[in-house]
Amino acid sequence: MEDKGVIDRINELAHEEHELFQKESSGQATEADRERLSRLQVTLDQCWDLLHQRRARRAAGMDPAQAEVRDEKTVEGYLG
Repeated sequence: MEDKGVIDRINELAHEEHELFQKESSGQATEADRERLSRLQVTLDQCWDLLHQRRARRAAGMDPAQAEVRDEKTVEGYLG
């Protein structure tokens, strides 16, 4: 997947996340909505991580296509 594809996916997921946040803030979210929101947040983190990997590989003169989606445990375990 090219950077544009990753960015497009991030935008799609962020839009859905925003809609679910609105449902939650208005008290209309279901348990399924909350579970979907939780999964969305992980998937968004994975997409951002993939985009960062691709950019880092490119900057280092490496093939960005060799970047891979990392598992949830790795992506959610980062310490900032």
